[in-house]
Amino acid sequence: MTIENTVQAIEARLGSQLRRIDSLPDEIAYECDAAQWVEVSRVLRDDPTLRFEMLMDLSGVDYSEFGKSEWKTLSATGSGFSRGVNRGASAQDHQNGQRFAVVVQLLSISHNQRLRLRAFCADDAEPIIDSLVDVWASANWFEREAFDLFGILFRGHPDLRRLLTDYGFIGHPFRKDFPLIGNVEVRYDPIKQRVVYEPVSIESRTLVPRVIRHDNRYDPALGGN
Repeated sequence: MTIENTVQAIEARLGSQLRRIDSLPDEIAYECDAAQWVEVSRVLRDDPTLRFEMLMDLSGVDYSEFGKSEWKTLSATGSGFSRGVNRGASAQDHQNGQRFAVVVQLLSISHNQRLRLRAFCADDAEPIIDSLVDVWASANWFEREAFDLFGILFRGHPDLRRLLTDYGFIGHPFRKDFPLIGNVEVRYDPIKQRVVYEPVSIESRTLVPRVIRHDNRYDPALGGN
């Protein structure tokens, strides 16, 4: 089954519920509303013309600095290496409901095709979306990971607990506003004979060079004929 045939089948079955989003030419990517997240997923799994039987991955995304974040240095130029700013786009803050998204990567074994599906959580302050565990059991630990790292809540999840961080961990480390040095540090107190949490003692520091130095290896005067 070709990509074109898969796209035609998806839009024939779910055209009013999906929106095509930018992707590479050999990829298929769609977006749906959070309210239709589970319904759309069931159709993608069960419809015989689609048959996306496997959920390969699920992740959260924080779009709060998407397209506008700069390296936070004092003297870097505006044309540095690996900057994430889109100079041609208007610098507007995202609207409520456009910060946290959940993205799944699906595989159709029957048709040998892959699909990326995204939905934004409606509320940035308390991002919630329905769990896909009843559609694909493999979503279980992926959703726990997204909850742990991004603070996204999955309605109907059977056991939504932290997965990668400690039980007493404060905050969600993959959020763009989470400090790189963390909020607390952990150590074993021999007097209390237990693990204790304390304010972070590490000083915040810049992790990229403040000055972009001239590299003599690329001086035009050294170029050969």
